[in-house]
Amino acid sequence: MTINPEPIGGLGFRVRQDCINKVKAARKTAMMKMGKKNQETFAYAIQIAPSTLSSFLNGKNVALGTFQQICQSLDLNWEDIADRPNNPITPPVPQSSTTSISILSPDMSIKYPEGPVALDSNFYLDRSPKEQDCYREISKHGALIRIKAPEQRGKTSLLIRILYQAQTNGDRTVYISLKEADNQCFTNLDKFLRWFCATVSRKLKLENRLDEYWEDDISCNMRCETYFEEYILPEIGQPLTLGLDEVDRLFAYPDIYGDFFGLLRYLHEEARRENIWQKFRLVLAHSTEIYVPLDINRSPFNTGFPVDLPEFNSQQITDLAQKHQLNWGEKEVTQIMSMIGGHPFLVRLALYHIAREDVSLDNFLQTAATDSGIYSKHLHRLMSALEKQPELLAAMREVAKLNRPLQLSAEIKFKLQAMGLVKITNDGVIPSCELYRQYFQNF
Repeated sequence: MTINPEPIGGLGFRVRQDCINKVKAARKTAMMKMGKKNQETFAYAIQIAPSTLSSFLNGKNVALGTFQQICQSLDLNWEDIADRPNNPITPPVPQSSTTSISILSPDMSIKYPEGPVALDSNFYLDRSPKEQDCYREISKHGALIRIKAPEQRGKTSLLIRILYQAQTNGDRTVYISLKEADNQCFTNLDKFLRWFCATVSRKLKLENRLDEYWEDDISCNMRCETYFEEYILPEIGQPLTLGLDEVDRLFAYPDIYGDFFGLLRYLHEEARRENIWQKFRLVLAHSTEIYVPLDINRSPFNTGFPVDLPEFNSQQITDLAQKHQLNWGEKEVTQIMSMIGGHPFLVRLALYHIAREDVSLDNFLQTAATDSGIYSKHLHRLMSALEKQPELLAAMREVAKLNRPLQLSAEIKFKLQAMGLVKITNDGVIPSCELYRQYFQNF
């Protein structure tokens, strides 16, 4: 039996009444296998909205693609349990050329938007001319590029594209996220620099020769510099472009960040004096303004080529909707931006679920800031992070409840900005979008 996707406005697919007990038993089995204690966490694990999974389990209509996805997760043959109304409703042809409608069938090949956008993905949007500027800059001797944007705004996606361009230019490239380092790596500067050098060696597939170059009678920074200058750069025989992601993590370690950032600045400046360092290019990605004390003469954050990543604008969201096979016009784009602005991840997640017909645009707007909406997992993660820093949570609650900008200390406002929760204006801090205003007003 072959069932074709329903047209817009169709009644969807549902579990046959005589199969409901069967699918609920399959859900219990799948939850046990995945170690999920409740239905909500199971729903997130299979990338389905909890309300949609509940509808499926109770014999209510869901979109074909979603129906198939849930069945696959439950190890069920969807054709064996599907019950489709015989007379689906066919929508009227829109009379106005300005009316926008969705595609007739959801594209189930669309991947869940998680992590950086792959190099070959059709869903990466250039924020011209920033990419072209970065590609030109990274070809220069001793280049230093600084990418700044709050969390989930596309820093890593741009970083990996810069590294790819450098590789195309003939460079060896290394990507390191400071999230890769465990806590013991931050015990002191010597331990951190050994981890740093060892990681670069490993990713270049070079033998670890730290003990040979780590002399006791010179400074930690000089040991690191010597390791690169006398071993790594001569050994690879090519320019090296190093991408350092999540460098904000160092801000929590005052015994490390000052000297390490000073080293990066020094190596960048060495390219003007030493030929060997002309072959070293550096890309830094960070989420916030620098709120820790740094000597301006030893900081890499006030030199090199700065890149601030903005949110998506309405035209970019329109283009991205088309990539999701959604025929949206100004009305729909304005509606979605009224809730989440141009936040890249939030936009991608909304388009993903709407394109797959997990949720309608109207339902999305009604439930976005609730525990039944598609952002529930995202909002819970943010709340969990804030609860670990009570001063941030208290500040965010106050920002959400006020109808005017709020003045906050530099450290608190920059930390909230790094999380993407607020925007900093001349008059103070405001929520970065309506989603966060609504959600944190309730806490």
